[in-house]
Amino acid sequence: MTLSLAEALARVPDWAGLSDLKTTLLTDGITNQNYRIEVGGESFVLRIAGANTELLGIDRHNEHAAHQAAAALGIAPEILYFIEPEGYLVSRFISGKPIPPEEMAQPERIQQMGAVLRQVHTMPAIPGTFSPFRVVEDYTQTAQRYNVAFPDNFDWLLARMRDIEAAFLQDPFTPCPCHNDLLNANFLDDGQVRILDWEYAGMGDCFFDLANFSVNHNFGDEPDRLLLQAYFGEATPARLARLKLMKIMSDFREAMWGMVQIGISQLDFDFREYADKHFKRMTVNFQDPRCEQWLKEVTRGVIRDA
Repeated sequence: MTLSLAEALARVPDWAGLSDLKTTLLTDGITNQNYRIEVGGESFVLRIAGANTELLGIDRHNEHAAHQAAAALGIAPEILYFIEPEGYLVSRFISGKPIPPEEMAQPERIQQMGAVLRQVHTMPAIPGTFSPFRVVEDYTQTAQRYNVAFPDNFDWLLARMRDIEAAFLQDPFTPCPCHNDLLNANFLDDGQVRILDWEYAGMGDCFFDLANFSVNHNFGDEPDRLLLQAYFGEATPARLARLKLMKIMSDFREAMWGMVQIGISQLDFDFREYADKHFKRMTVNFQDPRCEQWLKEVTRGVIRDA
């Protein structure tokens, strides 16, 4: 059951019985509601999780652990309280500025983000796992249970996904902590880069985070090379190929997330349009003449540090 704002506030021990709480809705998003809470001269963020988010693969305890690990390194805001069993988070408000997508594409920012993502990926192990291939499968089953209509070329898309996974298995990755939802809205700069919303965090492939960051900021070939150089020191053909294929998988995950939302969400949001946008882009990228070469290239050379 989703708690009301008043009910959630009453569950925070330090705030119980206080009458000087000032609350402001920050975002009324398509998954959660975020409120700024001002009390005692300090500001916090209370995030009330949406209904049925477990169907999106979200485990609130895993999220809490990942967020805490990132906060310990200064990458994420400090957590003040975790409301259980609902899994609502109270974190310190970061008075930072958004980083526009066009700024993220600047060489200096890309260099900075390469270092930030390396920091994320070298955190201590966190609970949970993340595979875009398994997520697509799970979301497919959920969308089917809710009788959501699939694109005509969906079987072809699944077959192409299997080709990517088979190629990747020729050079298996070592799981590391990953954020897995690097939308532009999840970054703030208050003198250093902070990453928000660790709902989908888990042990996964660093290339998914790199690709997810890249595709969410509309990077082309040159920014992709700069990102790989910033992260690894060198953008080898094998690394570039894996990044390009993971960008397709990022769109596949996002499209299927939209498909599940079509089935379960009661919000006034066009999830069909959202899913179709990602299906269209991934189809175009699967049809890229270079795609077959990328599949061959990922099995050659070194994709990570020696």
